[in-house]
Amino acid sequence: MKPEVLPKEMALGSAGFKIRNLRWYVVGLISLAIIICLVDRQVFSILAPDLQRDIGWSELDYSRMVIAFQLSYAVMMMVSGRITDMIGTKLSYSIAIIWWSIAEAAHAFARTPLGFGIARFFLGVGEAPYFPASMKTISEWFPKKESALATGILNAAVTLGAIVSPVVIPRLNQSYGWQGTFIIMGLAGAIPLAGWIILYRRPELHPWVTSEELRLIREGSEREERKTTTRWAKLLKYRQTYTIAVPKVLIDPVFYFYLYWLPKYLAQEHNIRGTAITPYLSTVWTMTGLGSLAAGYLSSWLIKRGWTVNWARKAAMACCAAVTPFVVIACFTKHPWTAVLLVGLVLAAHQGFSTTIFTLGSDLFPSHTVASVIGIGGFIGSLSAVLFSEMTGRILDKDPRYYLPMFVVSGSVYIIAVFVVHILSPKLTPADLR
Repeated sequence: MKPEVLPKEMALGSAGFKIRNLRWYVVGLISLAIIICLVDRQVFSILAPDLQRDIGWSELDYSRMVIAFQLSYAVMMMVSGRITDMIGTKLSYSIAIIWWSIAEAAHAFARTPLGFGIARFFLGVGEAPYFPASMKTISEWFPKKESALATGILNAAVTLGAIVSPVVIPRLNQSYGWQGTFIIMGLAGAIPLAGWIILYRRPELHPWVTSEELRLIREGSEREERKTTTRWAKLLKYRQTYTIAVPKVLIDPVFYFYLYWLPKYLAQEHNIRGTAITPYLSTVWTMTGLGSLAAGYLSSWLIKRGWTVNWARKAAMACCAAVTPFVVIACFTKHPWTAVLLVGLVLAAHQGFSTTIFTLGSDLFPSHTVASVIGIGGFIGSLSAVLFSEMTGRILDKDPRYYLPMFVVSGSVYIIAVFVVHILSPKLTPADLR
């Protein structure tokens, strides 16, 4: 059952209340959801130095708790992508928000590394459907010339969540304790859930969309719209699937490394913790958000200037990859602001690169398979992040100050990923699923 399907008489074109540029309200709503989602995800990492001291766990214990999230997230990214294509974005998204909100609040009842690991596992299950459903929503609501910008806004919201986290979480912790912080953030999911239930429909079925906007959404679309889904086995036969999945294997571990270990790195290397961490993390994630918007804007701008989709997307990725090697310098500086700015630079590049990779989903596949393809890429990328987290935990368990290998990896994989995309899809030719 697809809950967004409405009777024909309520479909687009019927008289009544209309909202101009409704597609931007839709992307704003899913951006609000990801802000709360990312704050939920970061409560654990920001409070980790204090929780580690109070509850007691090793670096390897911490990495295993991180892996519990990543493993369930990986599996459910693929499964939820398929489910989203089958039941529709409205129901899939609603279930996901309810699930992750309950899982976030459940952290308040953990007292051991095992307890936190279980809570992290279920949080990963709930948060995994977010990106497949979001990219499917963008493929349904935006023409190709705007899809990169819409994805850039979405990825900027990811980083806005990360910016809000170091401002909000330490203060909630001071006022309500760590248990209260987890519960409050779990309850926050009710806000985007209510908005989603009220606002979302497919554009051709939405009673509030204007006929002009629908024509714009369909502009330049050559994709055959079908209501059936495509099997994973068939999708795995296409080079276009690996054009998205292989770069995710390379770059996803970098984002998770900084998301979970940056607060610990700043505490260990520069003795920055508690509310003192706020300006440093806020700076890093502000830069990250700007990188997302810049890459999304750049490729959309180039297309409007006459560039092909192929070269516009690859130019944006190449610009991002060019700045990443500088992050290695962060391991050798004693100045925390220098390290933070370098990490912010590589994360800005990551989010810009990631924006473009997500956009390739709608460039290379019709909307009825986008969630499945993004899910496959997310699954493989998250499995890679699991291995990287295990490696990180083992390295830091032996020497808590030895971050160099992880910084070297994060400074080199994006350049490799650019070449991978070009080799697998020289012209970004869309997949023919007939």
